[in-house]
Amino acid sequence: MLAHYYDMNLKDRFEELFGGLYIGSHPTPERNSYLILELNFAAIHADLDNYQEAMDKYCKNSFYFFCKKYEPYLPEQTVEQLEQLPTAVDKLNYVCDLCQSLGLKIYLFIDEYDHFTNKILSDPSHLDKYRKETHGEGYIRKFYDVIKDGTNKAIERLFITGVSPVTMDDLTSGFNIGSNYSLDENFNELTGFTEEEVRRMLEYYSSVEPYRHSVDELLEVMKPYYDNYCFAAGCYGETTMYNSNMVFYFLDKYKRSGFRIPDNMLDSNIRFDYEKIRMFIRKDKEFAHDASVIQRLVQQGYITGEIKEHFPADRIADPDNFVSLLYYFGMITFAGTHRGNTRFVIPNEVVREQIFAYLLSNYHDNQLCYDEYELREKEEMMAYDGDCRPFFAYIAERLHTFASQRDRQKGEAFVHGFTLALTSRCKFYRPVSELDNQGGYADIFLLPLLENYRDMCHSYIIELKYARSADSDERIAQLLEQAKAQVDRYAASDIVRTSVKTTTLHKVVVIYRSVDMVVCEEV
Repeated sequence: MLAHYYDMNLKDRFEELFGGLYIGSHPTPERNSYLILELNFAAIHADLDNYQEAMDKYCKNSFYFFCKKYEPYLPEQTVEQLEQLPTAVDKLNYVCDLCQSLGLKIYLFIDEYDHFTNKILSDPSHLDKYRKETHGEGYIRKFYDVIKDGTNKAIERLFITGVSPVTMDDLTSGFNIGSNYSLDENFNELTGFTEEEVRRMLEYYSSVEPYRHSVDELLEVMKPYYDNYCFAAGCYGETTMYNSNMVFYFLDKYKRSGFRIPDNMLDSNIRFDYEKIRMFIRKDKEFAHDASVIQRLVQQGYITGEIKEHFPADRIADPDNFVSLLYYFGMITFAGTHRGNTRFVIPNEVVREQIFAYLLSNYHDNQLCYDEYELREKEEMMAYDGDCRPFFAYIAERLHTFASQRDRQKGEAFVHGFTLALTSRCKFYRPVSELDNQGGYADIFLLPLLENYRDMCHSYIIELKYARSADSDERIAQLLEQAKAQVDRYAASDIVRTSVKTTTLHKVVVIYRSVDMVVCEEV
């Protein structure tokens, strides 16, 4: 949108593109007055060993098309002179000097400026190569130094987008020529859709197509999966944002399936590549310090920390930096404060599913694996026969058989995390952990997905208690009585009574002593 608004080549199409819009009837003085130079570093496919070669090749094409696009404004032989220059750094310098001499202004757009940072996220052994390229006389650093110098020549405006906040801190000696709008309250609603926008969209489509569901019914289905993003701490509590890609995915699937609710609410094309973070934060093959941040997030439902606007790559594993990285990758979002610190939660069920997939991959690497066919039979028994004991007995058998000594030392977090991760992959339910309601917190509420499985009969509240290996039978009995009282209170809450709908609600207490399940009892 910015490129079309400012491109001098599109001056004659301004009314076509922006007529009828606020920006069209309130144009700014500089509209259609720039040469637009667009770079997308996601198109550079290279390792850090040969990044310069790949970057030069990509930029050669980009600068060629830039000069051809604006050929009427540039001297003859510009393309030929440009092609004689060997590197992207030389070409950018040449373009900046040439446009400055002609009094032309450049608007430079860089998308995925941090693309090469993925190399160090996926494999920390690349960190030394990364430092070589981004510090001192490194080639990537030289390129960004020329950009910074170009702002004193022809680069009048610069718009840079990416995901991780690590690169600018490394790339220049002080990239103090721009403003970071990532956390700006004025832009909280820039990315994604508000619920009102989704509602208006649904109202329109349902008026021209044979929808089987009302707008409210569709919002009820979509909200827990796609909503709840907040991009500025100061805007928490005012409005939340839906993931726009997922909204369009849902509407497309809904229409193509004959206006039925999709079985799969997650578009596989936007699955978070958790391998990049998983490989970086693992020390040998065990959960380490930073992975415990994710375990704590899953266990208690939130984490606290402070968002950093930028940090160097070699400090990416610092606690606040790691929390920031989770935020920038969309795995957590602002959720108020807790004891004076910023509070973060998993935004929705799409992200929760990806986090559980991350956890299961780590458990599997540590030999704590499971058989999907065996679990599928036990899941069907839960949904249709009202018997959850085989399912939880299977989880207990996995824990008892394969838990290492280090796993046992993690205690409740390990047991709760593995139990929740396995329940998360059950297709009949949406597991809600630490369900906040009038009565307190339920460990796991297995909310029935009746919109997909209308004939299923049973739903569950699971109260999971944990005792240490040295705790007595009397302690187990105390925990059982506490759990019974708690699960009765949770079951009486409005949210549970509303969510179970036509299913029979089962109240179940599960108690572990270390990694051994000693109670699995329906109340």
